[in-house]
Amino acid sequence: MNAAPSEGEGRPLRLRSRGSLGRRMILVATMWISVLLLGGGYVLDRVLSNTITSNFDDGLNYLMTQMIASAEVDGGGQLMFTREWEDPRFFVINSGLYWQVSGTDGQQKRSRSLWEEAIKIQADHNDDGNHLYDSDQFAQNQMVSNDALRIIERDLVLPTSKNKWKFQIAQSRADLDKQLTQLRRTIVRSFSILALGLIVLAALQTLYGLWPLRSLRSSIASLRAGNAQRVDMKDLPSEVAPLVHEINGLLDHNEQQADEAREHAGNLAHALKTPLTVIMNAATARSQDLPDTVIREAGTMRRQVDHHLARARAVGRRGHLHSRAEAWSSLESVERAVSRLYPNVRFDMTGDKDLVVHVERQDLDEMLGNLIENAAKYGGGSVFVTVARVDGFGEFAIEDDGAGISEEDRARLFNRGVRLDSSKPGTGLGLAIVRDVAEIYGGSIALEESEDLGGVLARLRLPAAA
Repeated sequence: MNAAPSEGEGRPLRLRSRGSLGRRMILVATMWISVLLLGGGYVLDRVLSNTITSNFDDGLNYLMTQMIASAEVDGGGQLMFTREWEDPRFFVINSGLYWQVSGTDGQQKRSRSLWEEAIKIQADHNDDGNHLYDSDQFAQNQMVSNDALRIIERDLVLPTSKNKWKFQIAQSRADLDKQLTQLRRTIVRSFSILALGLIVLAALQTLYGLWPLRSLRSSIASLRAGNAQRVDMKDLPSEVAPLVHEINGLLDHNEQQADEAREHAGNLAHALKTPLTVIMNAATARSQDLPDTVIREAGTMRRQVDHHLARARAVGRRGHLHSRAEAWSSLESVERAVSRLYPNVRFDMTGDKDLVVHVERQDLDEMLGNLIENAAKYGGGSVFVTVARVDGFGEFAIEDDGAGISEEDRARLFNRGVRLDSSKPGTGLGLAIVRDVAEIYGGSIALEESEDLGGVLARLRLPAAA
C-alpha cells in the first residue's frame, strides 16, 4: 500500500498573486484623473457660473439705475417718472420682468407686467445699497410666471420727499438657469470625454510600458522549458536590462555551483576509491596486517573527507555577499585556542584592529587557525601576526622563527597530504584547505621568507569590507 503523499509533494510551486501590476497602474491613473477633472470641473463651473450670474445681475443694476434716475416726487408728494421705460416687457402681463416702488406713506407703483400681484417687501432690513437675492414667491401663483425670481432692491429718499421709497426690480431666473444648466451639461460632457480619453491613454501607456515584461516572461518560460540557456537581452529597455543581467548572473552562479558540486563529488569519489580498494583486497586476502591497513587507509579517507567538507562549506556560504567577520576578534579567538596547545610559544599581534573582511567567521577562524597552528608547531617558539588593509584586501602576515622552507618546497606544501616534517602529528591538509577556501572567497595565500624572524611568512589576503 503506497503512502499518501505529503502536503505539497509533487505539486508545482505557485506564487500567490498580489494583483495585476498593469491593473494597479491603470486604477491609480483613473483615480488621479478623476480627482483632477472633478476638481477642475468644479472650479470651472464656479467661475463660469459666477460670471454668467454677474452678467445677469449687471442687467438688473442697469435697470435699477435707470428707474432711480427717472423717479421724481411732484408737488403733491406723488411719485412719477420723467421718461418711459425702454424695455417693453414691463408692459406685457406675466412677461418675467417686473418693477415696483413702495413708499412709507403707503404709495405703491408697479409695472403692468405684475397685473394684480405685488412683489413682497422685506421690512426687517434697510437696503442703502443695491441688494440682490433669489425668491420663489410666485412659484404657486397662476397669474404670473411661476419661475424663481432674481430681485434687486434699494431704499432711497428722493429729493423734495420725506418718504423713504423701496425700489424693486424682479426678473425670472428661467433664462439664467437655462444658461447655467447648458453650461454644466457642456462641462460634464467635455470633462467626461476628456477623462475617458486620458484613461484610455493611461491604459495604452501602461500596456506599452509593461510589454517588455511579457517578452521577459516568455524568455524565462523558454529557459525553464530547456529551449534556451540564458534570458535574451536583445531589444530590452534600459530599465529592464539590469534585471535580466542579474537573472543571467544568477544562472551563471548556479551553474558554477552545480559544476563545482559535481567536481567535488567526483574528486571525493575518486579519492575514496583507492583506499576502499586496498581495504577490500586486504580483507579478501585475510591479510595479517589488516588492522594496520584499515587504520592507515581510514586516515587517508578521513583527510579527504575533511578537505572536501571544508571546501563544500565555503562554497555553500560564498553566495552570502553580506558575510562579514571582524579580523581582530577572530585572531584573538584563534590565539587563545592555539596558546592552550602550545603554552611555550610566544604570540604577538599588531595592525588594524578595525579590519572587517567579507568572509564567514567560521571560515576565517579555520584559515587563521591552520596558519597560526603551523607557525607554532614548526617555528622556534615565537609567532608574530600583522593585520593590514592593502588595496581593498585584508592582509594577514603570519611569521615564525623556525628553520624556514626552501622556495621549491613552498609550492609543494599546498598539495593535499604533503608534509615536510613527518615527526609531528598532522594530516597535511591544512594549507590545501586554506588555499581552497581563500580562493573561493576571492582571496589568496602565499608562503614567503620572514625577513625579521628568519622563518616562514604566510601571507593571507581576503576581500576587505568597506
